[in-house]
Amino acid sequence: MALTDDIHLLAQLPLFKDMNEDQLRLIAFGADRRVIAAGQMLFRQGSPAESAYVVISGSLDLMTTNSDGIQRAEAVAGPGTLISELALVTLVERKFTAIAREDTSIIRITRALFHRLIEEYPEAARLIENRIRDNLAELAAKAASQFHRFS
Repeated sequence: MALTDDIHLLAQLPLFKDMNEDQLRLIAFGADRRVIAAGQMLFRQGSPAESAYVVISGSLDLMTTNSDGIQRAEAVAGPGTLISELALVTLVERKFTAIAREDTSIIRITRALFHRLIEEYPEAARLIENRIRDNLAELAAKAASQFHRFS
């Protein structure tokens, strides 16, 4: 996939929406691209998350394992999906195990690369801060409506 294709794909993601081409180029150029073979694990639930992934093609099963060792399919991440975006901002644990359903192309964006974007483009940091604030407000509103519905 060409750099311009990666830039276009990143521009479609909510996290990177409204960023300019130079900002997106920094991410696209610095990100790692690779193919995960069908059946191969990308990451395991509970492991430290130091990067986010964008699915370019193919798909990943996102599975959880409960305390009894029972594995459950939670979702399928297909093309254009950003996985573990919180890992770009802070150290977190993986909430899922991700396994390729078929040969799957991904872009890996490290926290260090994301921090470089924020350092070089402070306006990108403001866009992301506003997006996070809006997401938190939306979550709070949903929680409040659920609380009022059950009380």
